[in-house]
Amino acid sequence: MAKTEADNIKKIEASFLRKHGYFKDSWRSGAINWTNGWSGNKSSVGINVSTGDEKYLRIYYTQTDNSTGEKKDFDYKVPLETTPCNFGGVRYWFKCFLHKRGVYCGRRVAVLYKDGDWFGCRHCYELTYESRNVSGRYKRFGRIISFPEIERLRAEAKRTHYRGKYTRKYLRYLRMEDKSERSIMGMAMFLGAKADKLKG
Repeated sequence: MAKTEADNIKKIEASFLRKHGYFKDSWRSGAINWTNGWSGNKSSVGINVSTGDEKYLRIYYTQTDNSTGEKKDFDYKVPLETTPCNFGGVRYWFKCFLHKRGVYCGRRVAVLYKDGDWFGCRHCYELTYESRNVSGRYKRFGRIISFPEIERLRAEAKRTHYRGKYTRKYLRYLRMEDKSERSIMGMAMFLGAKADKLKG
């Protein structure tokens, strides 16, 4: 069976929570909303973030079973972990609490995905990315880098310079952005040439 693409399902990113100040206070509540690009349907989950003695992301929502129409409530906590940053402070991570084949995961991850009833890591759900499913003839232009991936790298590169030089994270972002642009341009030229050939 083909693997689900992580690009197209609901996800919660630690970078999003950091950007919106959820890690600044010892406790904060809010909500995360999604809109389906094809149908326009909207959905949301409520969240609480605790960074005090007990560090966790609480997620709660109601969903409807497609086969029975029965509504089911979910309310659970995902542990948070921290690692020190190079320039001070800490970085927050999710600790996947799912079990796969009876074995507890416990991976430290930056993104949680929902490909079932719960939010968990992409390893537990065996997710793939759209860029990995690009047909072989297009891979001659290199790995296709998604815009969300580039935006994530830019968000992580909070500081662009240190002592007059680019920081490592900012350099990585610049390299990825350049690689993405070259890949897209190469694919566009290839498709354009192919279209001209078919017309001729």
